[in-house]
Amino acid sequence: MNRRFFKSLLIAISLLLTSALPVDSIMASPDHPYHFGFKKSKNGQLPSINEEGFKGIVDRHGAVFLGDTTKKELYLTFDNGYENGFTPKILDTLLAKKVPAIFFVTGHFVKEQPELLKRMAQEGHLIGNHSWSHPDMTTVPNQKIKDELTKVSDAVQQVTGQANMRYLRPPRGIFSDRTLAVTKELGYTNVFWSVAYKDWDTKVQRGAKYAYDSVMAQLHPGAVILLHSVSKDNAEALGMMIDEARKQGYEFKSLDQLPKK
Repeated sequence: MNRRFFKSLLIAISLLLTSALPVDSIMASPDHPYHFGFKKSKNGQLPSINEEGFKGIVDRHGAVFLGDTTKKELYLTFDNGYENGFTPKILDTLLAKKVPAIFFVTGHFVKEQPELLKRMAQEGHLIGNHSWSHPDMTTVPNQKIKDELTKVSDAVQQVTGQANMRYLRPPRGIFSDRTLAVTKELGYTNVFWSVAYKDWDTKVQRGAKYAYDSVMAQLHPGAVILLHSVSKDNAEALGMMIDEARKQGYEFKSLDQLPKK
């Protein structure tokens, strides 16, 4: 066997072994950043993260993307980075419709809106961690991540008496193998989403019908719905979303009722 043939054989074997590995095993270091994304649901079919390159990491660390997809259950989640005047209306709607939700709050929201935090807790909603200063956690060391989350948890407990904060939404939807591992070790379940639309830009609000249509078009069993509380469209459409989802046979659940992994 000549040297050239032997070298070619080794290269072929190497390529064959590499191609057999999952994409997220090839790609990368524990700090490779991923921006959460997904293939949206259409016509009630399930969404997917199979094509995104990070499914193995999400599954390994017990992060949430979907609930029980065999049941017509929905999980309503809100990101509260700051207050834009619409959270009271959202809370009014949830109270009137008897729907549980979770609000992921930042340090800014905690400092500026203690009364809204109290109301969330008093009306039976969960309060989740969205970090103190909303950093890309893949760019900061483990101790900084811990500090960011502990500051929010301690401040929320001081305001509301909520002793345990169990759920985390990574700021900006950016994560890595390391950040999921570190936050899991701190006792958090990372919560992503399976229904969302571009609702966070307060300068591009398109009306309640647009919000309603955007969410309802993606509805599916076990959906984790992400809405931003700064959106006027969301505040105005929320009641209609809830009513139509229930008409379709869906039931709204708390994240505490998620099936255990």
